[in-house]
Amino acid sequence: MNGFLFSAFRPEDDGKTAFERLLDLWMQLLHFTAGDAAEALRWLSALDREHGLTDEEYGIGDFIEDLKSNGYLNEEEQGFRISAKAEQSIRKRALEEIFGKMKKSRNGLHRSTHTGQGDEINPELRPYEFGDPLESIDFPDSIRNAYVNHGFDTFSIREQDLSIHETDFKAQSATVMMIDISHSMILYGEDRITPARKVALALAELITTRYPKDTLDIVVFGNDAWQVELKELPYLQVGPYHTNTVAGLELAMDILRRRKNPNKQIFMITDGKPTCLKLGKRYYKNAFGIDAKILNRTLNLAGQLRRLKTPVVTFMIARDPYLQAFVREFTEVNGGKVFYASLDNLGTFVFEDYERNKRKSLR
Repeated sequence: MNGFLFSAFRPEDDGKTAFERLLDLWMQLLHFTAGDAAEALRWLSALDREHGLTDEEYGIGDFIEDLKSNGYLNEEEQGFRISAKAEQSIRKRALEEIFGKMKKSRNGLHRSTHTGQGDEINPELRPYEFGDPLESIDFPDSIRNAYVNHGFDTFSIREQDLSIHETDFKAQSATVMMIDISHSMILYGEDRITPARKVALALAELITTRYPKDTLDIVVFGNDAWQVELKELPYLQVGPYHTNTVAGLELAMDILRRRKNPNKQIFMITDGKPTCLKLGKRYYKNAFGIDAKILNRTLNLAGQLRRLKTPVVTFMIARDPYLQAFVREFTEVNGGKVFYASLDNLGTFVFEDYERNKRKSLR
C-alpha cells in the first residue's frame, strides 16, 4: 500500500553542526540586545536551561570558545564584544531574513528610460558613431552587414558596417534613512526599534553589495538628530527622547546637498508625530496632540524638499488615526509616499520601494 510516512523533526538532522545552530540563534538574540554580546549569551544560556539546546558533548562554554576562535567574539577588559566579522554577519543575515525571499530578477536596478553611457546592455542596435566603445560592437550583426554591403567574394568590414548595442544608463541614488529613536519606540509593550534597526542593517548590506554606486546615510532623531556610521548600527538604541522630526529632516537635507548623485530620497521610519523643536539653545516640547508650531515647521520642510525634488517615503508603524492624518498631510505637501507598515512587514516595504524607485528622467 502506497502512502506517506511522517516522522518527528529533529533540529540535529538539519545538516548543521551544534556550533552553527547556536550561532544562528545567538545572531538573532544580538538584534534584541542591541549588539550586547554578554547579554545575548545570558539569554542563550537561559534558553538552553529551558529547552535543552546543548548536551554533555557540546555546551555553552564550548560555544563561547568557538565564537572566539572563529573570530565572532572578542574578550576585552570590559567584557565580551562582538567583532567586525560578527557585525558584517549580522548585516548579511538581516538581508537574507528580510529580503531573501524576493525573486531574482532584472527589476530594481534603478534604470531610467534613457539610453546612454552605461554598463547594462540594451538589445536595441544602431549604426556605429565615432567615440562608441569597442566592447559595445555587435559582431554578428556587423559581419552580416559587411556581407550584405560588399558581397561574399571578398570579406571587407568598414566603419559603416558596424552595429552598436545601446546601453542603459543606471541611475545612481542617494538615500538617507531616518530612524526615530524617541522613547515611544519601546512604549506600550511593543519593541519597534529592533525591526527598524534590522531594516537599516539589511538595506545597508543591500546597497553596499548590490548597488555600490548608490549611497546610504543613516540619521537617527530624538530631541536632536545625528548621523551614525555603518559599524554603529547593531548597537542602536532608544533614548529618553521626544521626536524632533525637523532636526532629522534638516540633517538629511544637509547630507543630500553634499551628495553628487542625481536622484535623492529620504526614507523615514517613525511611529509618531513630531513633538519637539530646538529654538536656539532651548527645546520646545509638547507631547500632547499635534502642536501647531511644531507642525508648521515640519510641513515647511516637507515643501522645501518637494521643491528640491527630494521625496520623503514614510514608513509609519503606528495605527492611531490622528497620527496617520498627520503623515498623510506631510506626504501630500512633500509629494512623496507613505506606507502604514506593521512590524513584521516593514522590511519588505522598504526593500520593494527601494527596488522599484525608478526615475523617468535624470536631473
